[in-house]
Amino acid sequence: MRDKFLTWGLVLVLATTVIAVLIKAHYWIPITLAAIYILGIFNATQTKHAILRNFPVLGLFRYMLEGISPEIQQYFIERETDGKPFPRNQRSAAYRRAKNISDTVAFGTQLEINNRKYEGIKHSIYAKSPSHELPRTTIGGPDCLQPYSASLFNISAMSFGALSDRAHISLNRGAKKGQFYHNTGEGGISPYHMEGGDLCWQIGTGYFGCRDDEGKFNPELFTKYATIDNVKMIEIKLSQGAKPGHGGVLPGVKNTPEIAAIRHVKPGITVLSPPGHSAFSTAAGLLQFVKQLRDLSGGKPVGFKLCIGDTKEFEEICAQMNVLKIYPDFITVDGAEGGTGAAPPEFSDGVGMPLEPALIFVNSTLKNFNVRDKVKIIASGKVLTSLDILRAVAMGADACNNARGFMFALGCIQALQCNSNTCPTGVATQNKMLIKGLDVTDKAERVYHFHKNTLHTCNELIAAAGRTSYDQVDASMFMRGDEFEHLADTYFPDVLGNVRKR
Repeated sequence: MRDKFLTWGLVLVLATTVIAVLIKAHYWIPITLAAIYILGIFNATQTKHAILRNFPVLGLFRYMLEGISPEIQQYFIERETDGKPFPRNQRSAAYRRAKNISDTVAFGTQLEINNRKYEGIKHSIYAKSPSHELPRTTIGGPDCLQPYSASLFNISAMSFGALSDRAHISLNRGAKKGQFYHNTGEGGISPYHMEGGDLCWQIGTGYFGCRDDEGKFNPELFTKYATIDNVKMIEIKLSQGAKPGHGGVLPGVKNTPEIAAIRHVKPGITVLSPPGHSAFSTAAGLLQFVKQLRDLSGGKPVGFKLCIGDTKEFEEICAQMNVLKIYPDFITVDGAEGGTGAAPPEFSDGVGMPLEPALIFVNSTLKNFNVRDKVKIIASGKVLTSLDILRAVAMGADACNNARGFMFALGCIQALQCNSNTCPTGVATQNKMLIKGLDVTDKAERVYHFHKNTLHTCNELIAAAGRTSYDQVDASMFMRGDEFEHLADTYFPDVLGNVRKR
């Protein structure tokens, strides 16, 4: 798109100038076209905005509509609290933190806080000074030979194929600088994951990167990649929050020969991961597979990711842990509100348990079976803001993963075109013309700053609550709107009664 614009733009300017001279037309026409062409050259060569690099002139209209007037935005386009799945105010905060500029807002909250949906932190009048050290947790149970010190906040699973090569290079470089891990997604380890950042290698039902010709698990291929120094953890994907029980989808338009070679599949066809694993079909089989992968990897932390559905199945897994004496090093709990590049709407909208009750259930169940001290819990599912992170920690998480927030750091504008190969920012596409707009050097820095600034705000929030450690974060730190009615019942029963009568 950019190269075509520059070429045809120059042709248009020259042709118009010649015609204007021959017919003695007004010279403002070629002057205007020349100015547009110069502006296009500037936009096509700058590195800050992928939209303007890919669409040097048309892309201006997006920023013009954003910046002309807050009133136009508010009344005719999108209010701060509008937008799904992430409202504008959350996206804006992610962009500002990624750019390492002020993330403050003016004039107070725009949320409706006087209702039951409100959720906030109980601050203390004896607030502490926030720590400058970013929080970490050690992942590795009793049988782990290579425990890993993980950041509290990490990049969730996104495959090469779902995201572009430049997107993954940027993510991995940012992860290296910020010392947090980058989950590969189920699409296997690509060369673009190998920029020095720590990796959590995800093994899905398709066993991409470690499969034989029939699509079954291949121990030799697994060992080859699992023993790479950058691979710090291995995650078995049982289900994904946005489409539990469905399996991943790689549209054929995104399945390039390069991606097919990495995944060991045929190029150009839509690749559907099976809904379940062929290596096991029972709780005992899952845990034995965990042990097998831990042994083959040289004792690295191995866990599994799931969205909670039938709670009895998870209870059975916990019971088998005590029977077999095999414990996963971590369990990643994905909520039904989690993201995906492609899924049927019925699965995204109507299958699986949301993150908060899932976390409470998993944490409580592990405690009930006396295995909580052996297993770390990682929360995944729309954990974007610092409040989201602390809420997950309060519900039992030891660490958190997020995908779409880091996509915002890369320049994602929530265009909702992840499954069509037409992502205008070059993030979720394999279209080379669109990928060119994503500048790796700039975006890697934004990934690093988004992580750092989000966790810094976490530190500020727990300090405001009078806490000095993440171990002190629990549900008592939060208040909810329905608690206000309890306060009114206690102190103003007559007033509340009159209100309810109305």
